[in-house]
Amino acid sequence: MTVTPYDILGIGGVIIILLAYLLLQLEKLSVLDWRYSAANGLGAILILISLYFSFNLASFIIEIAWLLISIFGLFKALSSRQ
Repeated sequence: MTVTPYDILGIGGVIIILLAYLLLQLEKLSVLDWRYSAANGLGAILILISLYFSFNLASFIIEIAWLLISIFGLFKALSSRQ
């Protein structure tokens, strides 16, 4: 099995999403913290980039949903700060 640079991007995205979730569970981040949604959105983008080169429909659908929900959460978090 060959690991491509795009696989590494996707793995990086997975690590970012899992790290954000871990920090949430450890109460180091709040779901209301903009950084939580930003990390999830960045992770989804990196995974989507990797999916462009090795497409999987189910993964694509969940990552699009993950990205849209993260964008919503980011706007919500940033608007509540004002």
